[in-house]
Amino acid sequence: MTGGQGLPSDEGPTPAGLRALPRPVAAVVGGGGALGAAQVGVGYALEQREFVPDLIVGTSVGALNGAIAAAHPGEAAPWLDRVWTQVRRREVFPLGYRSSRAGVFADRGLRRLIAQAGLPSRIEQLEIPFTAVAMDLATGAQVLLDRGDLESALLASAAVPGVLPPVDRDGRTLVDGGVIALVPVRAALRKGAASVVVLSTGPASRPPLPATPPRKAGAVAARAGLLLWHDQVERDLREVSERIPTVVVPTGVETWPAPWDFGHSRRLITTASGTAGRFLDGLRVSGPGLYRADDPPADPARTATASEAGR
Repeated sequence: MTGGQGLPSDEGPTPAGLRALPRPVAAVVGGGGALGAAQVGVGYALEQREFVPDLIVGTSVGALNGAIAAAHPGEAAPWLDRVWTQVRRREVFPLGYRSSRAGVFADRGLRRLIAQAGLPSRIEQLEIPFTAVAMDLATGAQVLLDRGDLESALLASAAVPGVLPPVDRDGRTLVDGGVIALVPVRAALRKGAASVVVLSTGPASRPPLPATPPRKAGAVAARAGLLLWHDQVERDLREVSERIPTVVVPTGVETWPAPWDFGHSRRLITTASGTAGRFLDGLRVSGPGLYRADDPPADPARTATASEAGR
């Protein structure tokens, strides 16, 4: 395949680091709303290096991106590129079409996107085994949706509480899996992954910069939510990396738009494609550990190895 608009085409054999990952290897695709465009850039880098996972686990927008990747192995990025660079907020969050008191917006826009994605009706029909992660609104339990109706699974995984309506499925009321698993690496471990490649997005995927505590209500809530999500992501990554190789592919994005602002998709895709490609080409993996670009190397001889948990 070739790169998307403005993206370099540097196809080649799978880098040594990716080849060294124990099988089965899971692609873990995190949540983040409009920030999910960066995952398309990472997808380009992975596809250009002929990487195809054995299973895909996604949360929220990552479930939609992941399902498309599972339906079209090795060639999903160009299609996603077109979707992400053309979609607008009003198409995903249409004003004036509130479906119930359970959500500010109806899910008709998301349903339309799913219908246009060329997906099969059932999860089992995808080319790569796929799991969407949601949360049971009654119990708070993580729910792994790996069979049955695909559309309802994606709607449930992306049902941001209070924003989009919950989904009733199999006797449970389900909402966005990002509430409990913004980066669902623990779900991938439960599904039998022997290693994971993480496509995460947004400021929660990196240590928040110190900041003067905000004073306005909205800013206070946003800052607290960011810190909470970052702590959740780090805890889950550390827990899983103690058992299996856990590769977190960087995006290189320093300035993130709001999760509902789809106007920055081209910048996110292009930045992530280049950064992810350079990281993957230098990746070296040797046993369980957390491999990412943000941490100092555990071994100076490794060009892209981060701190390895448990050592």
